[in-house]
Amino acid sequence: MTFHNSFQLSNESLLDMYRAILLPRLFEERMLILLRQGKLGKWFSGIGQEAIAVGACLAMHEEEYILPMHRNLGVFTTRKVPLIKLLDQFQGKLSGFSKGRDRSFHFGTHEHHIVGMISHLGPQLAVAAGIALGEGLAGRKTCTLVFTGEGGTSQGDFHESLNLAAVWNLPVIFLIENNGYALSTPVSEQYRCERLADRGLGYGMESVQIDGNNILEVYNTVRRYSESIRNEPRPILIECTTFRMRGHEEASGVKYIPAEHFDQWKEKDPLKLFEKYLLDSRVVNALYVAQLKLELKAEIDEAVRGSFTDDGLILDPSSEEQDMYAPFRQPLVVPEKNFSEKRYMDAISDAMRLALQRFPNLVIMGQDIATYGGAFKLTERFVQEFGPARIRNTPLCESAVIGASLGLSIVGYKSLVEMQFADFVSMGMNQIVNNLAKSHYRWGQPADVVIRMPTGAGTGAGPFHSQSNEAWFIKTPGLKVLYPAFPRDAKGLLLAALEDPNPVLYFEHKYLYRKCSEEVPDDYFTTPIGKANQLRTGKDLVIIAYGMGVHWALEYLDEHPDISASLIDLRSLVPWDQEMVAEAVKATGKALVLHEDTLTAGMGAEISAYIAEHCFEFLDAPVMRCASLDTAVPMNRSLEDHFLAKSRLGKTMEALLAY
Repeated sequence: MTFHNSFQLSNESLLDMYRAILLPRLFEERMLILLRQGKLGKWFSGIGQEAIAVGACLAMHEEEYILPMHRNLGVFTTRKVPLIKLLDQFQGKLSGFSKGRDRSFHFGTHEHHIVGMISHLGPQLAVAAGIALGEGLAGRKTCTLVFTGEGGTSQGDFHESLNLAAVWNLPVIFLIENNGYALSTPVSEQYRCERLADRGLGYGMESVQIDGNNILEVYNTVRRYSESIRNEPRPILIECTTFRMRGHEEASGVKYIPAEHFDQWKEKDPLKLFEKYLLDSRVVNALYVAQLKLELKAEIDEAVRGSFTDDGLILDPSSEEQDMYAPFRQPLVVPEKNFSEKRYMDAISDAMRLALQRFPNLVIMGQDIATYGGAFKLTERFVQEFGPARIRNTPLCESAVIGASLGLSIVGYKSLVEMQFADFVSMGMNQIVNNLAKSHYRWGQPADVVIRMPTGAGTGAGPFHSQSNEAWFIKTPGLKVLYPAFPRDAKGLLLAALEDPNPVLYFEHKYLYRKCSEEVPDDYFTTPIGKANQLRTGKDLVIIAYGMGVHWALEYLDEHPDISASLIDLRSLVPWDQEMVAEAVKATGKALVLHEDTLTAGMGAEISAYIAEHCFEFLDAPVMRCASLDTAVPMNRSLEDHFLAKSRLGKTMEALLAY
């Protein structure tokens, strides 16, 4: 192996580099002892790969974000994260970065400009793209560095993120640590291209394969590209070849790896080779090496003593639920006196325009939303008014765009992401339920993201453009879910959602876009999240509905004036107004929950269970649900009418009133 000091680093800098690569090796050796002693529960070893994390980290500016993986302890130690704090994190202590809520490197720290991974591996690539986008929008000439393994390059997030970064010329270095095995699967069973670096060519980006065990080659390469793309933004793909000297994690062992591989790579140990280079170059001598090792071991010993003797404060289970969401007190903005007739779609469009004017850090992203104005024309002419930097057309890559929205949040931006149809959100499900929803809980980072979801049936659009899929999200802690039925609420709730720093799924029924109108304030105002609206008051029963169900209920009650019914429009599904529902149930003794979504495990099941548990003694009849059939949404209009809950509303009402 040949070392080239391409940037003419001083002897002092080379010594700093040696210390930086030695520290994670010694620290990890101590971690393996603690693991065998039962003091740690799990460990993902990076022994043999330290040159990649350390060399790349040293090449970056301290204020630039790095998104590491399991085996990148060297990123954390090189960024001067206190060892005692890392040990607290590994033990699951309250004093750790994630307050005992997640393990190893599944956390972030703004102080050190590090954003940790989630176990799904690929999603952080898109987050890095979002960080780079936000830094560029803010006018900062920075580079973002994100790690992945060769196994992760098979995931869709890898390809979506590289394509997005290339299309938008984002200054991101995508760094692949190719250690030959994902968990146990060798590269021969993972991909067929000769070099993973060649995948970058398909996305029009520069790419290179380098020796990941040569710390100077890693440093030189990352520094050269990072300096270049700060001034000429574009993504770079770097493949670092290396080897994992231990198992995927310690419990998995290494029996599946041929023994001769260890013999070959033992000779390429990045620490020993760099140490030999420094000795041969007379930058260090044997005495210095021995003294430095003693110094670092003492530093590690001190951190171990401090972490394992301090209880790290007492865990507080009462804070668990409240920390799922970023704290936020919604300011109620009352509208002025100017009103005008607005369609449902106009109210939503008006809300977005006012939000873009009020929040200069708001970015809207989605397919065909710029020049074309969106599939339903709700963003028409926005790009002319606010520019293509803030009104961003995206490729068909829902996962990458949602991941990028979290990256934008990390650097202080708000995001509004449009799903062309709510059905397509399944392509970005992992980013929503595992990244956006858990970000604040894991490390206190809000995901300031609203996802617009054109939803619902009634237009003969069939199984893939008509689903009511709000129930996919109401079970996920960390998300808020809104579903307005009227133009005024559509505007006020969307503005409230955009103020809220938490991730919000905003469902809008596309059948109502042009068919529902009312007087709506022209000015900026907010409708409180979590507060239902009681549209009618009666004594016979209460109907609890949202979205299209509210209109079906109103139509039915207008056709049956003899029925004295209360009608509650929930408007907000997470959180939902339990107090108003309970009061109406107690006043009437009978409750019907109506929604367009399918019956099984829909929102109606949750409301029914709540009523049964909390209002049982006030009930004169079982709580009834009226929902759509447990089938996919058919295209044929007659079949669709039969599918929808509306076709069973009359019989359900008759059955309930008969008690």
